[in-house]
Amino acid sequence: MLFSKKKGLSIDTLIGQGASMEGDVTFSGGLRLDGRVRGNVVAAEGKPSMLVISEKGVVEGEVRVDHLILNGTVTGPVHAGELLELQPHARVYGEVRYAALEMHQGAIVEGRLVPLVQTEVKALPNHAPSVPAVEACDVTDAAAAPSGQESDEDGKAPEGAGVAA
Repeated sequence: MLFSKKKGLSIDTLIGQGASMEGDVTFSGGLRLDGRVRGNVVAAEGKPSMLVISEKGVVEGEVRVDHLILNGTVTGPVHAGELLELQPHARVYGEVRYAALEMHQGAIVEGRLVPLVQTEVKALPNHAPSVPAVEACDVTDAAAAPSGQESDEDGKAPEGAGVAA
């Protein structure tokens, strides 16, 4: 076990800085990637997973995992079923699908950011699944003057209205 993280998952597998792999990688538990993978990096279905891609780590392919901590480069689609942490040196070139996103200054995404719909989101620890409903409002009379001010015939407030001298 290399170190523990928020969910209590430990990093039990390491692909070192000097390693370069071709082909898909499937894992469960925690994986730290300091090297290069040319292929997909996918967590085993139904098991908790966390992937840490360090500043020197590179993936050329799809990344699909529950919790991704990215400080390296991914060229391909990213799917984080629970949490995506984009650290300052993170680079993503492809579509990013996430349940929750934490993005540090300096991280770059060249592609679409797509939040997962509620049916795709796994329950996050200490996260209430209920989302307050947003009330709809009528914006058809957007040019109406603020209360207490009269408007002229074209619906605009008189010039200088609401401006203190």
